[in-house]
Amino acid sequence: MIALGSDHGGYELKMHVIEHLKERGIAYKDYGCFGTDSCDYPDFGKAAARAVAEGECDRGIVVCTTGIGISIAANKVKGVRCAFCTDSYLAKMTRLHNDANMLALGGGHTGKNLAVEIVDTFLDTEFSNEEKHVRRIGKVEI
Repeated sequence: MIALGSDHGGYELKMHVIEHLKERGIAYKDYGCFGTDSCDYPDFGKAAARAVAEGECDRGIVVCTTGIGISIAANKVKGVRCAFCTDSYLAKMTRLHNDANMLALGGGHTGKNLAVEIVDTFLDTEFSNEEKHVRRIGKVEI
């Protein structure tokens, strides 16, 4: 299951991602927000991150206007490795090398087609399990 979260600036792109997940038959849980009224990204980014950290969801996708703030908020949750990605190469590498369990997108600058490509790459790429990457991730854990 995929945890989803956004603020008002990422709401529309999150809804597009939800439609794509439905098309792929991927289960998800939306932790908000649920509209375009102004709200605070940490509330929803952290809620999605807690679901991933606690094992309720396997991975997460969070969206705010830039993708930066919500990724910072998600990364405050112990056990979360949230990567802000602007293309599919970064999504691939963060899964292969960092075993990122959350993806952050910027709703204000990431087009719908690109977002779907990034999401698919993030979801379809497995961690390499190479010893050097396992070691490095261990050094990053909080």
